[in-house]
This record gives sequence, structure tokens and C-alpha cells, in this order.
Amino acid sequence: MKPAPSASALSWRRWWRSAGFAWAGIRRTWQTQPNFRIEVWLGMLASGLCLALRVSPAPVLLCCALVLSLELVNTAAEALTDLISPGPHPLAEAAKDAAAGAVLVASIGSVLVGAAVLLPPLITLIWLP
Repeated sequence: MKPAPSASALSWRRWWRSAGFAWAGIRRTWQTQPNFRIEVWLGMLASGLCLALRVSPAPVLLCCALVLSLELVNTAAEALTDLISPGPHPLAEAAKDAAAGAVLVASIGSVLVGAAVLLPPLITLIWLP
């Protein structure tokens, strides 16, 4: 059966509907995950520092997007794991730990990128007259 024209992949209506679902996921994650809120605020702080120090925000913004995306995927993985395996199970624990580990790896990498981008101008600002 051929899909209706409005169901086309190029349909604005379909795109807006999909974007609405995506925003609902972001909103739910914001409401239920304290780590996501902390990561958003830290990302805003790092981005603000980039602007204040007049350095390119691109690497910091990319790292922020990576960490926040992985936090969303982690939240989804935890919800699905809880749905499929309400009781304790070693594979459920492994899935949750791996998803959380991905967020941790990205966070550590982001801190290192932030340090590489922000520390040199901060040191110059603090120690040079």
C-alpha cells in the first residue's frame, strides 16, 4: 500500500510531528534526570566562558552535544531495560552500566577538551597584566 502524500519523508507536517516527539523526550529527560540538568548548566557555563574569552566555541559545543545526546540515549536504555526486565538481571545491569559508561567517557573527554580550549586563555587572563 502506498503511503499518503502527507506521510512523505519530505513532509513538513511529518517533520514537525517527529520534532515534537523528540522535544517531549528532551523535556521528560530534563524533568526526571538530575544529571542531564547539571550537564546542560555546565555546557552553558563552558559556552559562556568561550564567548567571554573570545575562543571558538565549536569544540565545546560539539562536546556538549555529544554528552547530552548520550545522556538521552542512556535514559532511553534505562527505561527500556526497566520495562523489559523489571527485576534484577545481570544482562539488564550490564546494559545500564554500559550506557552510563558511555556518558562517563564522553564527559571525561569533554572536560579534557574544555581544559585544552579554555585553560590557556584563562591562564593568560589571570597571570598576565
